[in-house]
Amino acid sequence: MATEAATPARPGLSFLTFNIGGPALERAQRQLAWLAQRPEDVFVLTETTPGPGCAYLADRFRSAGYEVAYPVPDKGERGVMIVSRLRLAAHQPVTLDYLPYRAVSTAVHTTDGPLEILGLYVPSRDATAAKTERKARFIAECQDRTPEGTGTPRIVMGDLNILEPDHRPRYPIFRPFEYDYYRWFGKTGYHDAFRHVHPGAQEYSWVGRTNDGYRYDHAFVSTPLLGLVHSCAYVHEPRTEKNLTDHSGLTLRVDVTGDQHLTVSDPTSTPEPEPETTLF
Repeated sequence: MATEAATPARPGLSFLTFNIGGPALERAQRQLAWLAQRPEDVFVLTETTPGPGCAYLADRFRSAGYEVAYPVPDKGERGVMIVSRLRLAAHQPVTLDYLPYRAVSTAVHTTDGPLEILGLYVPSRDATAAKTERKARFIAECQDRTPEGTGTPRIVMGDLNILEPDHRPRYPIFRPFEYDYYRWFGKTGYHDAFRHVHPGAQEYSWVGRTNDGYRYDHAFVSTPLLGLVHSCAYVHEPRTEKNLTDHSGLTLRVDVTGDQHLTVSDPTSTPEPEPETTLF
């Protein structure tokens, strides 16, 4: 299996996408403890909610010195949070009008200029017409608004809720528009980083109750980054051992040099309370 191996830290920048499943506060605390031990420079956390669990994660990371991009979703909606150990850079963001919290765009500084990150949480669906239309509309707007991947260094990663066309096994519920979205990346200058590193591997990032596996979580890199992909692997521990979520994470390392690193502390440590001012 092409899973993550324990290796010494290497130069470059690393990214982790991780579906946190709209956690309640107790589970968010356990997720934070796990994330605090991770080596990645940038976390792309999907399936955020406006609840206390996600607010806790954002607050804890900010208080520890990380930069956090987290547009809080409307009630009942889901979104994306991006957490960075590097200072975020100015860039032209990708923005959506429809379900905007599910597409969060930011950039980090490198010695060669900004590297853009687009975190996506594509809606899931059932067989109903309403949810199918919702997913198709969101995907269509992503295709319309996401620039081609031929020029700017850019990573698109998250829980895309799509499968590659030759996914094994093949599930008849998936529609052509879902497979076409995967193909769209290849046609517009993006490359599946996991497939680039592991062309024949069979991995799943979500497994159903009947043990049916799906590779829903993806990382696509633009053409300028393809030759710089060092590694890309699924991290199954939070799904199979820690019971932190029902998704595996996906980690990506590219051989670029980060710039403007932040001084961060352990986000699980509670800061000392400010002393009260005594008035005389």
